[in-house]
Amino acid sequence: MKNMDGSMKKVLLFIMLCASFCGIKAQVVYSDYSDPDVCEGDDGDYWMTASSFQCTPGLPILHSRDLVHWELVNYALDFVPPVERYADVQHGCGVWAPSIRKHGDTYYIYWGDPDCGVYMVKATDPRGKWSEPLLVMEAKGVIDTCPLWDDDGKAYMVNGWANSRCGFNSVITVREMSADGTRMVGQPVMVYDGQIEGNHTIEGPKFYKHDGYYYILAPAGGVEKGWQVALRSKYVLGGYESKCVFDHEGIHQGGLIGDKFVCFQERGAYGRILHTLDVEWKDGWPMMKVHKPAYKATPVVWGGDEARAKTGLYHWHANYRDVFGFLTDEGVRVYGHNVSEGFVNMWEVPNLYMKKFDGEVFCDTLHTTITANADGQQSGFIIMGRDYCRLAVEKDGEEFVMKRIVCKDADKGGVEEAEVVAHVKAKKYNAGAMDNYECKVSFALRCDKGALCHLSYSLDGKTFAELPTFQAREGKWIGAKYGVFSIAPQGKPRGWIEF
Repeated sequence: MKNMDGSMKKVLLFIMLCASFCGIKAQVVYSDYSDPDVCEGDDGDYWMTASSFQCTPGLPILHSRDLVHWELVNYALDFVPPVERYADVQHGCGVWAPSIRKHGDTYYIYWGDPDCGVYMVKATDPRGKWSEPLLVMEAKGVIDTCPLWDDDGKAYMVNGWANSRCGFNSVITVREMSADGTRMVGQPVMVYDGQIEGNHTIEGPKFYKHDGYYYILAPAGGVEKGWQVALRSKYVLGGYESKCVFDHEGIHQGGLIGDKFVCFQERGAYGRILHTLDVEWKDGWPMMKVHKPAYKATPVVWGGDEARAKTGLYHWHANYRDVFGFLTDEGVRVYGHNVSEGFVNMWEVPNLYMKKFDGEVFCDTLHTTITANADGQQSGFIIMGRDYCRLAVEKDGEEFVMKRIVCKDADKGGVEEAEVVAHVKAKKYNAGAMDNYECKVSFALRCDKGALCHLSYSLDGKTFAELPTFQAREGKWIGAKYGVFSIAPQGKPRGWIEF
């Protein structure tokens, strides 16, 4: 990356993306869109959403015309409810396995928060403003919810169960909802117990009606090595018969749309990447197979409003608060977060501003301006997961010191290890009560196969110094992410970073 201009970087990125996508079986997006669900809109439009857990904005809305090329055009959720609960980081909680459906002229998204219950948002235009979240049912352990509106006007909800919250799993239940989908009107009926037939850990059910049968598609066997099960019945509340319709490489839950099945596969630090399988109906069963010739994966691009063109792929690590920072006319400013008095590692920090890994091989460069006014304030670049690596630019007297900081098993309280890699000159200017110190640093990330991350930095925006390779690792239910951070010791004023 030394002395490489912008056009050359774009060419290199294009070549690397093309190389990484060649020959990949059925993968359509090599990025972390966990638990996808799809529905058909009007005039050949397809809409998809996915789990966003504790991150905001949440419930990504993706658009496609062919189920292969996807644009991220909106988010349906500004804040994860209840807002107070998710003001701090709640890793792996929040929005689990949403479903998206079009009923009449309205689009609905339902999801189960395993700690709080079933929520719903709706909109007449997926690109527009979605309604405020409605708590359809308060519950503990209810996950992976999906509605079905029947021909007679009645509505039903299917769901799985989280053993970690309620003490059991591997069962699928169905209950009746009000016709407008705003509340439950019936008790749950267990329509399938996967343990009896060896379909343990069955979860992620999606509800359909086809040729007079009710179908529930659900993965079993766990995320990494599971298989797809189809349940069918002439009656909405059972009894259901079952059939394995796909068993290959741990392909997990997803949504059926026409003769395609959009689903995910666990890929460690890359997260849960998207696949599209072909579907052929045989003897009344939706049998799935890998598409041949294989699809070539394409990166997700931002296709929403121009105001967020530069930041649409980024999100916060918890519910956004004004004190986190602001969009600016050139990008984003992130203010320092005052860490706890007994700070151990970044697992506690809510205002990380990051994006997903996009492709098996990729590169990216962020140009930043870092401002501080008190010693100990740190801002910089981070690759976040259960293990993480960050380049922290810390004010130290009249200059900045850049540290490479690595933490293993952050989710288990792992301790950071730091080494100084550079001293950075500071520009001082009077800001009233105290002087501000400023520096400009560019951070470059090149990711090779296996999520091997090569980090480098530049103090002039042209010449980059490369640092030791870091092996990225996934977060809790999510892939590794990268972006910017700013922190300050407890009780000290806050600096900031702009990029």
